[in-house]
Amino acid sequence: MHTQLRQKIEDGFGHLAHLIYRNHWKVLLLVLAFVAGLATQLPKLTMDTSTEGFLHADDPVLTAYASFRDQFGRDEILAIAVTAPDLFDLQFLGKLKQLHEELRDNLPYLDDITSLINARNTRGEASTLIVEDLLEQWPEDAAALAAVKKRAMDNAFYRNLLLSEDATTTVIIIKTDAYSSLGIEGDALDGFDDAFEEETASIARQFITDEENSELVIAAHRIAEQYNAPDFQIRIGGGPEVMFKLKQVMQTNMERFIRLAFGAIAIALFIMFRRISGVLLPLLVVFLSLLSTLSVMAIAGIAFKLPTQILPSFLMAVGVGASVHILAIFYRHLQQGNSKEESIAYAMSHSGLAIVMTSLTTAAGLLSFAGAEVAPISDLGILASSGVMLSLVFTILLLPALLSIVPLKAKSGSRAERRHAAMDRIVIGIADFATSHHKLVLVLSSIIILISIIGATQVRFSHEPYKWMPTSMSVRQAGDFLDQKMGGASVVEVVVDTGRENGLYQPHILKGLEQLKQEIELIKNDRISIGKTLSVVDIIRETNRALNENRQEFYTVPDRRDLIAQEFLLFENSGSDDLEDFVDNQFSKARFTLKMPWTDSIFLHELSNDLQKRFQQQLGDDVVITVTGMNAILGRTMAATIFSMTESYVIAAVVITIMMILLLGSLRLGLISMIPNLTPIIVTVGVMGWLDLPMDLFTILIGSIAIGLAVDDTIHFMHNFRRYHSQSGDVADAVRRTLLTSGRAMLVTSIVLCLGFFIYMFSILTNLFNFGLLTGLAIVIALLADLFLAPALMMLLYKARPTAVKE
Repeated sequence: MHTQLRQKIEDGFGHLAHLIYRNHWKVLLLVLAFVAGLATQLPKLTMDTSTEGFLHADDPVLTAYASFRDQFGRDEILAIAVTAPDLFDLQFLGKLKQLHEELRDNLPYLDDITSLINARNTRGEASTLIVEDLLEQWPEDAAALAAVKKRAMDNAFYRNLLLSEDATTTVIIIKTDAYSSLGIEGDALDGFDDAFEEETASIARQFITDEENSELVIAAHRIAEQYNAPDFQIRIGGGPEVMFKLKQVMQTNMERFIRLAFGAIAIALFIMFRRISGVLLPLLVVFLSLLSTLSVMAIAGIAFKLPTQILPSFLMAVGVGASVHILAIFYRHLQQGNSKEESIAYAMSHSGLAIVMTSLTTAAGLLSFAGAEVAPISDLGILASSGVMLSLVFTILLLPALLSIVPLKAKSGSRAERRHAAMDRIVIGIADFATSHHKLVLVLSSIIILISIIGATQVRFSHEPYKWMPTSMSVRQAGDFLDQKMGGASVVEVVVDTGRENGLYQPHILKGLEQLKQEIELIKNDRISIGKTLSVVDIIRETNRALNENRQEFYTVPDRRDLIAQEFLLFENSGSDDLEDFVDNQFSKARFTLKMPWTDSIFLHELSNDLQKRFQQQLGDDVVITVTGMNAILGRTMAATIFSMTESYVIAAVVITIMMILLLGSLRLGLISMIPNLTPIIVTVGVMGWLDLPMDLFTILIGSIAIGLAVDDTIHFMHNFRRYHSQSGDVADAVRRTLLTSGRAMLVTSIVLCLGFFIYMFSILTNLFNFGLLTGLAIVIALLADLFLAPALMMLLYKARPTAVKE
């Protein structure tokens, strides 16, 4: 930026400060009225911990999932596991029946409930097909009980679904409504046929909400607690339970982080300024900025999601930086005997342009998230950048107005002077070391960067929300138990669309699904382990066996189309509605469910591709295959995250580099200034590789956040360095003067930022712990780079000359 233009802008900030000083009450009332108007929308804020909330509404994967839910209902189940010494004891079965019935009668948003009490039992008597509940006829004696046990143990359909392999655990499967009840009074769809309901439901109604999911889980826990006992041990797991627990943790985290952020910032500000005004004024600016940003969030209808939970504490830590730089110069000028008005104008003139540029570069780094294919990351980019800009506006307008109103005067006594002198000695020592030993600093920095690059090549990607929770949490213990005993409670769905009515009557389609069932259930490795598959094949095989004298050799798909059609018809007429869970009413589409333990989402994308290929090869190209469900969404989320963040890193680096070149008015200086900006990212990613910390949905944000924040101190350093170097022509002198004026503020803002991110280490979720640790580390490295590496680079770039102040 040209020197004369820069001087005009700086003078403009000084004039603005004088204007605000003389109209401070008007400015204050205007800002407060603006914030109050926005704040009226705060009650509209919502939370969304659902998996589908990770993707944009128009994402093809989410669109396919919506179509699936429209046809077959919600794929996520609430699994209530019950462990006992003897599952086929009459007393145990009686208690299980009571629990089943109480859940059935009292759970809200319940679509279906399945347990040993009402498990499908398909058999034949003479030429009659009978489909009844397993315990439809309650056993009255030991012989009848033994017969029930034999039927259950011999039924392959029950294994790893309702019964564990060792018959010590049974599961009650809760399937919730697919649609929300919001806006629906009674059964608004009574009297409409199924076809009409299927066609219009997705338009007229929204899917079950996060709040409704919580109601269901809370009710299930309340009922289960009444039955839990040493000989009737209950564990609750499954997708709805995981969502509920994550929401609870998120709410707790946000409250805790906001409190900790306020406390940490207040302590850091007091240590720096030793003035009440130096604590309260920046906190008020940050609070109003946060309030306004959350109001904008509510107006836009954006819900808090797992990644966006960091927004409040993040904005508090980032937003205070601009105020610190203004106050540091203001108090120093005031202490020198200048008037309050002149001190405000001088501080604004000195740092106004710099804080505008730092805010713009921070916002640019965050805004690079806006185009992300992962919805909450996109939301975070838009909201965080908006919050940074709101904080800038409030700092420029509100802070001078508040300084004008609050009674302030220079501190007397030698104590404050001794503190300032001690701090000055520290920053001068740093400046002298960095400039006199610049070759050593550059060599050590190069070695650290090289080691970090080697570590960065070892970084692994991962996205496993279930594993974010510690093993001490009940939901994690229940999930691990279900994974071990029941082959998991997580699912992947495959929809087979034949494209024609009664297409499922074709023997080669059902035979193909039968073959796929056998193949897929053999997939067991250190990445993916399929515990069970469920499909229309189970029903047709049970029916075929029952109609052939219950002989096991007929537990297969019939070879003839007419037999398949007949057996489907007989099953439909038996009174069971189980067929609706696996086929549409025209027998053109079939659902194929894979039940599996929770696993890393990075592998789920590979699984989806593998399933697509397997089904297409087995069933032919004229059949449309769609892999969907919650796990497919998780797989898509991680794949989209990797692509989006790669794009975002490039955008952030390019935009910030251009801004640095424009600000500094030099291509060479602008490019060199990016070295201390990129170093924190390289070193942090290297640490992740060496410590085997995964690059997940949170830690992948660090790069763009770090470059946006690291550049702040670099701008303050370079901005002031250019000013002082143009006066003296001596690099060492310019570095000393730069750190004397901006060094303290750089140190304090970095401390505040570090504390703002380190507080995430108080989270019980491992992903937030890692995010806080690594981002805080990046800020520390960024500060060191600006204090040591940037001066060393300036020594390399400019030839040091004796101090000679230019006239």
